[in-house]
Amino acid sequence: MIELKGLSKTYTVSANLIKAVLPLDLTIQQGEFVSIVGHSGSGKSTFLGLVGGIMRPDTGTVTIDGKNVWAYSDRDLSRLRNEKFGFVYQFASLIPTLTAIENVLLPTVFGMGKNTAEAAKLLQLVGLGEKADRYPSELSGGEQQRVAIARAFINDPPIILADEPTGDLDEETEAAIMAFFEKINKEKNVTMIMVTHSSELALRAAKRFRMKQGTLEQLT
Repeated sequence: MIELKGLSKTYTVSANLIKAVLPLDLTIQQGEFVSIVGHSGSGKSTFLGLVGGIMRPDTGTVTIDGKNVWAYSDRDLSRLRNEKFGFVYQFASLIPTLTAIENVLLPTVFGMGKNTAEAAKLLQLVGLGEKADRYPSELSGGEQQRVAIARAFINDPPIILADEPTGDLDEETEAAIMAFFEKINKEKNVTMIMVTHSSELALRAAKRFRMKQGTLEQLT
């Protein structure tokens, strides 16, 4: 379970105070598929960063399975992110000197013990089984994003945080990836939190929110 209490984040940009996330409370149960829709600059990505322990909130707490994320040491927090979360960002951010399958295996460097067979299976599931040995420069932008999606699942994380995960994909591939997300969510009870600017994609989630100027509103 993820529990947020009084969570907020502000930035100072050129002497201007940007209220990215205003104080909010939210509980997400294990296995829920949650979408957050909003325009660019609404605070969606900052929200994900707070939930995933990437950025420290100004106020409030992030509790995962009853433990306050920010009570961990830096070392333990790194381990928590590696074991509990799979991150899918708007941009693939692959390592250019590693092949597709090596990029997928990268999170296992921290000791989860996965092997290449599991990475190959994930690439197959995202439609890149025959391109496992290609380097990022040999892949299209959409293919690179699919590698990044496979990478997010390699450690079997109980929580997936997805920031505009299908932004660089064509409609057909987008539909396949969303079906993959839904399959993992249902079959493995993985908690999915997806932020998107697409109202259509947001409808695929069971619980939906809109973020506007740092505030979160639940949609019916």
